[in-house]
Amino acid sequence: MQRVVSFGEIMLRLSTPEFKRFVQAESFDVTYGGAEANVVSSLAGFGVDSFFVTVLPENDIGTAAVGHLRRFGIRTDFVKRKEGRMGVYFLESGASQRPSKVIYDRAQSAIATSGPELFDWDSILDGADWFHFTGITPALSDNLAEAVAEALETAKKKGVKVSCDLNYRKLLWSRDKARSVMTPLMENVDVLFVNEEDAEKVFGIKAKAVDIDKAEVSAAGYEYVARELHERFNFELVAITLRGSHSASVNSWSGVVFDGEKLYESRKYKINIVDRVGGGDAFAAGVIYSMVNDRNMQEAVDFAVACSALKHSIPGDFNPVTLGEVEALRKSAGSGRIVR
Repeated sequence: MQRVVSFGEIMLRLSTPEFKRFVQAESFDVTYGGAEANVVSSLAGFGVDSFFVTVLPENDIGTAAVGHLRRFGIRTDFVKRKEGRMGVYFLESGASQRPSKVIYDRAQSAIATSGPELFDWDSILDGADWFHFTGITPALSDNLAEAVAEALETAKKKGVKVSCDLNYRKLLWSRDKARSVMTPLMENVDVLFVNEEDAEKVFGIKAKAVDIDKAEVSAAGYEYVARELHERFNFELVAITLRGSHSASVNSWSGVVFDGEKLYESRKYKINIVDRVGGGDAFAAGVIYSMVNDRNMQEAVDFAVACSALKHSIPGDFNPVTLGEVEALRKSAGSGRIVR
């Protein structure tokens, strides 16, 4: 069994029910999520031995989060507990022309106040095949940026493949700070995941002939981005999601992967969104699953986009779909006909 490790923060998610606005809400739906945990939730569902490394408060909310991870088959052997608080984010789900909104309350969380000495990467990565992180984790604190750097150095020494989802968050740091921190980390990254905006915001690489506001995104427009990233950092693979936002409720969704020589393009789905949070993470999980199982690049991008298209139909951060369900969508017209 392949072994994948991811590192980051899992938060308490409080979302308004029935597409209500924050000012209307009298209650919140409770779940847990975070980019790195979202990735291994999909991988665990596909049968991959999936570990999540994080720090949670030593209280009942932290214990509930650990239980949530275990419920989805995620290994919690390296979850640390300490005094402190858990990060929270509030979600107001958009509809039609009203966009979704997110409010973070994560400052001084248990993981954000943790130092690199808390993580024994030699033990954590022993026997691992893959390590995944995102740009969110080093944005939380300088200490965590140092912890990520140490993890990547250890991974390289052990021959562990490394992937990163750039995941720029303007509420956590500036573009200049993101660029200065993320650029040296890229030296030890094999696979980079980006969306239609982050490459420009962090590395100044802009897609050509693309207008996100008009839902005008195409694989050809992002081949330039992929090639520039590959030339600058010599990645083994660059994987890009392409989201065309017709409204908050209806998007087009596809993806590309570039292996340094050829751009591979997926089919395009028109998706009616139930919950878009975690869509990019499901895409990353699909690529990782494909690579640890030695699939070819066309199968990888098709599988990843099918995986993430299904995620948009599921409430919550995690993507509890089976391998069979993803394969069925990848090989079908995607009509959504009832299964009896």
